[in-house]
Amino acid sequence: MKKEEHKIYIIGAGVAGLIAAKVLEDQGFYPTIIEATDCVGGRVKTDIVEGYQLDHGFQVLLTAYPAAQKYLNFEALELQEFLPGATIFNKGKQQTIGDPLRAISLLLPTLFSGIGTISDKFKILKLNTLLKQTNMAEIFAKPEKTTNQYLVDFGFSDEMISKFFQPFFTGIFLEPNLETSSRMFEFVYKMFGEGNATIPKAGIEAIPMQLKAGLKQTEFLFNTKVKSVEDGKIILADETILESHYTILATDASPLVSKLRNQEVLWKSCDTLYFETDKREIDKPLVGLIADKDALVNNILYHTSVETKTSGAKELLSVTIVKKHGLLPEALQQQVAKELKQYCGIETTKFIKQYSIAKALPKLDNLRYEMNPSETKLTANIFLAGDTQLNSSLNAAMISGERAAMGVLEEIFAC
Repeated sequence: MKKEEHKIYIIGAGVAGLIAAKVLEDQGFYPTIIEATDCVGGRVKTDIVEGYQLDHGFQVLLTAYPAAQKYLNFEALELQEFLPGATIFNKGKQQTIGDPLRAISLLLPTLFSGIGTISDKFKILKLNTLLKQTNMAEIFAKPEKTTNQYLVDFGFSDEMISKFFQPFFTGIFLEPNLETSSRMFEFVYKMFGEGNATIPKAGIEAIPMQLKAGLKQTEFLFNTKVKSVEDGKIILADETILESHYTILATDASPLVSKLRNQEVLWKSCDTLYFETDKREIDKPLVGLIADKDALVNNILYHTSVETKTSGAKELLSVTIVKKHGLLPEALQQQVAKELKQYCGIETTKFIKQYSIAKALPKLDNLRYEMNPSETKLTANIFLAGDTQLNSSLNAAMISGERAAMGVLEEIFAC
């Protein structure tokens, strides 16, 4: 059978699905991506509202991600870098800490921040050195414990954990108690230490858009919902049946495959709200952390602290909520505006938009970094991709898409 005659379908046009298509194209195949919505990206989306770029949730690209280095053109994305640190709001005070070895402007603020002990500062240097010398395989082979327990065992003070690590990694892990696996903490911390946290100039959706633009032999079926998947066929919501030699599920597979119906993925949620303000309370490209345990707000970011493709009339501030709250949208907006003034001294001038993201990150156990292509094989003709297969990161989504495509290729070339 000629390569163009193979009917290979990829369900889901998120990052994992796009990478799978790229790998198949590179070997001369012509896959088809089926996507329920009208565009690529999955959870990686950006809207333009009133002249502002609004990402669906505060998302960054870590330039140290190995898979991102392999598949993305960083220069073309015009990555805007954040400084390696954070501004912490606690009890009416604003203090900045960071890595002065990578950004000298953070040296004096860090030394005089009063956050953490001298011992904490040395332990951070020790942790940086340790993780630079530890490879990915070693990190993901370690016994798992909670991130909070890891930090306690490492010897960090309660103050350092509560004022820095907890608010910072709550915003990354989307859970407030640092119950996430220590493997994920070491991986993310290593990535922050070896590269930069960035946002593409055109917003986070520029990543899947760049991947889509690189596909030349892939057909897209947008606004097409899948009802179920079986070996050899895909049944669409309108009962259309597509014959398939191989199918890659780059989306939540449990509703689509009968044998997975009792294996649904659990998800972490968050709310992201965008506001206009007249001025910035953080004058550098730094994330702001609210360390007060009674606050609902977790972190803030002035997106206008970096260059974007669009420019609204004033400063654009995003606010991320991770804690459960039960508030209706208007009540949440009012509470956030109140807390911004109370904890940060920020006066909002206008509410722009709210995103309540029910499926922001998968909640996973037994985290892995890698997998063999054969491990993506669910049945004779169905393969699984997506960050749910490894760990909740953009890097994992890319690796899983690559491995699923390689699994398909192994089957084809073995015939």
